[in-house]
Amino acid sequence: MSFNDALSEAGAKPAGKRPWFLDNREAERVLAITMAVAQELAVARQRVDTLERLLAAKGVIEPGEIDAFRPDGDAMTERAMWNQEYIARILRIVQQENEASVMPDEATSGELVEELAVT
Repeated sequence: MSFNDALSEAGAKPAGKRPWFLDNREAERVLAITMAVAQELAVARQRVDTLERLLAAKGVIEPGEIDAFRPDGDAMTERAMWNQEYIARILRIVQQENEASVMPDEATSGELVEELAVT
């Protein structure tokens, strides 16, 4: 998968208009970003905890080895790509709003369904 493909996939959005739950759109935007970060962090924390427990239980690692690890060039490149995809997912709402402002007349899938239901 290319870098551009990965970023495009990370920014994919569901069909239809985005629902708003708060009266203040700026607060809603911050809440959406915060919740995306919280979700990503919770999943990552659980996986790291599982790995550390399994590795320690099997005697594969010693305490402090993870903190002392220094990645090689390939690992750093992979991590950098993951970081870019991660930021794209977190800031997806900003990307979607920018896309909507560039194409304001484009119908959403929900509007198309309503139009087809009427005819």
